[in-house]
Amino acid sequence: MNALDDIRIVDVSQNLAGPFCTYILAELGADVVKVEAPGGDPARAWGPPFWNGEGTIFLSGNRSKRSLAVDLKAESGREIVRVLAARADVFVQSFRAGVAESLGFGYDDVAALNPRIIYCSVTAYGTRGPLRDLPGYDLLMQAHAGLVSVTGQPGRPARVGSSVVDMGTGMWSAIGVLAALARRRRTGRGEHVVTSLYETTLTWNAYHLMNYLAAGAVARPSGTAFPLIAPYEAFPTSDGELMIAVATDGLFRRLCEALALPDLPADDRFADNPSRVANRVVLVERIAAATRELSTAALESRLREAGVPCAPILGIDAVADAEQTHASGIVQRVPHPGIPDFASLALPVEWDGRRAQPRCAPPRCGEHTHEILRELGYDDPAITRLKRERVIRAYPATEGV
Repeated sequence: MNALDDIRIVDVSQNLAGPFCTYILAELGADVVKVEAPGGDPARAWGPPFWNGEGTIFLSGNRSKRSLAVDLKAESGREIVRVLAARADVFVQSFRAGVAESLGFGYDDVAALNPRIIYCSVTAYGTRGPLRDLPGYDLLMQAHAGLVSVTGQPGRPARVGSSVVDMGTGMWSAIGVLAALARRRRTGRGEHVVTSLYETTLTWNAYHLMNYLAAGAVARPSGTAFPLIAPYEAFPTSDGELMIAVATDGLFRRLCEALALPDLPADDRFADNPSRVANRVVLVERIAAATRELSTAALESRLREAGVPCAPILGIDAVADAEQTHASGIVQRVPHPGIPDFASLALPVEWDGRRAQPRCAPPRCGEHTHEILRELGYDDPAITRLKRERVIRAYPATEGV
């Protein structure tokens, strides 16, 4: 039995942050009904690449859910979602400020239907402050909350290469929902959980902000280097680079022994980490002069034998094919009606050696519309009428009722 097998969730979010939240909860066993417009979640069209016509971002964040395609602009469509919400444990929305309320699905509206509901709002800037009504996207938040300013090469800031703000906000949303569910077991009451893309990005910058608050230090892009530890960055080899992470004095001595640099630990400029950070430029030059003499494989082998933490810099193709990736069991194959070789990533958590097992593959738009409406008590004539009025969409479109 999965942890959330008895939890029912209505998910009216779209794009990535909200869906990533409900993906986590669905993988933990919750029955997540993904409510999407008849045209589908916009993330379905984000690409190329596509996998047999399916957007890969959508596929990565919507496994284990059921899809109900319904037009929330129609009163009969909104009534379907009201019936769902009245029976649910959790309601997740990521509309722009004011839209949920205009549709009749604000917190007060949904709580009136179901006082035990855990209502999660995934927002751009939260519910307070001068920017609370603005829309938000991962790219904008990386810029606005400082993440771009500390990423990339000196003088060439860059976006973080994955959607860490969206996925991080989804994670915080899932954590907030789980905490609220635990509290409801004690109190019997629902509550309003709010997360924001902006605050998630601030949290990714926590120690940079602490450095500024403590010492007025403003972080800048530093390539692969970590500004608070040295040596802790990529070093050149004869055929590439190797990431080396030396976080203690003992590891520094091991590194120097492995590279035949016995004079460095005795040099006062490198006696401890603060000294090494202060003299990073000259230290890196000395170490790099030694690492350039070795191939990446030879350097990695030598450092691993010496107990010095290091790692090659792999491309996504190499990561996908890596023995460690496959041995971990995180790549799971799930039957998909349109993608014979479909595979995706499990949650990066194990319980007593077991991973959560997916309920189903990411759904087609409206794949479960008929199934869900019948569960709610709609009979075949009512479903036919809703289809005729284009309030709902079912997949495949030719399915009878």
